[in-house]
Amino acid sequence: MASLPVEKLEALETRFQMIEDKLAAGPDPEEFVRLSKEYAELQPMIGPIHAWRKAVSDLDGARDILKSGDAELREMAEIEIAELEERIETLTAEIRVALLPKDADDERSVILEIRAGTGGDEAALFAGDLFRMYARYAEIRGWKVVMVSESEGEVGGYKEVIANITGHGVYARLKYESGVHRVQRVPETETQGRIHTSAATVAVLPEVEDIELDIRPEDIRIDTMRASGAGGQHVNKTDSAVRLTHMPSGIVIVSAEKSQHQNRAIVMKTLKAKLYELERHKRDSARSESRREQVGSGDRSGRIRTYNFPQGRVTDHRINLTLYKLDKVIAGEALDELIEALITDRQATLLAEMDAGA
Repeated sequence: MASLPVEKLEALETRFQMIEDKLAAGPDPEEFVRLSKEYAELQPMIGPIHAWRKAVSDLDGARDILKSGDAELREMAEIEIAELEERIETLTAEIRVALLPKDADDERSVILEIRAGTGGDEAALFAGDLFRMYARYAEIRGWKVVMVSESEGEVGGYKEVIANITGHGVYARLKYESGVHRVQRVPETETQGRIHTSAATVAVLPEVEDIELDIRPEDIRIDTMRASGAGGQHVNKTDSAVRLTHMPSGIVIVSAEKSQHQNRAIVMKTLKAKLYELERHKRDSARSESRREQVGSGDRSGRIRTYNFPQGRVTDHRINLTLYKLDKVIAGEALDELIEALITDRQATLLAEMDAGA
């Protein structure tokens, strides 16, 4: 059975009690917000720690009874010991996961970018399928999806689509989706029934708040453009579309919603997410490669997941997991099964590192 850092657990319990006492004393509003946030972070961990302590104490008591001469009591103690050992093992695993280092960005909303890669029209159609998958998944989880920009494919789908997904813990789950996604299927235009392989890249960038990133006004150029309309009397005759260029990084973002004010807000939010992601790469040695390497080149190599329509299967190559429920995954309904498996795999890696460093 894996061990727990008892001294650390005691420190956490002490800190939690101190926060409880301070909150009960009625701190000023600013401190109340800070303490409440820390309290909320610690609370899910404290319950299992208390339960673990009680189970360990009960186990010691049951073992003492086992030493007695009463046969009936010993039999009852043996049953209780088996149950308590199983409970302690479960609680230990739960606490170990809770003690793992947290990604500071996990609670953030995200900017989702999907781009068609190798495969022409079929790649654009697949990019559209992926966008709908994430939009449906967001709907299931109660998140909000707002389109930032889109470039439609010749026969449907998207050459490129960017959206803002807001909600609780969006990045914690969608960060595993960054990379090259590959599709194998027979295109509607294929007369010989041959299976084609196409690809699309997905990038998931954590959204940042205004206070976290300082962008100098002289480093950006904002141009307004005539937004495209439906023609005739319905054509949009105002210069409402906005193109933002960030000179130092070369990042260009376009938004063409109806309101110029809304477009300016959208392009600035997207720029901050992109710049913040670049900073994450610099800070984190595990993610120090360029953004192109994060999502791949858009070709069929370096894939993270394959969607095989003829066989109805989805395979995530990072953890060698295959699900024969492609229809439910692509509909967003079974995407959680892949994400949960990826989270579990990541936790296992971190736990191994924690044990190695203990």
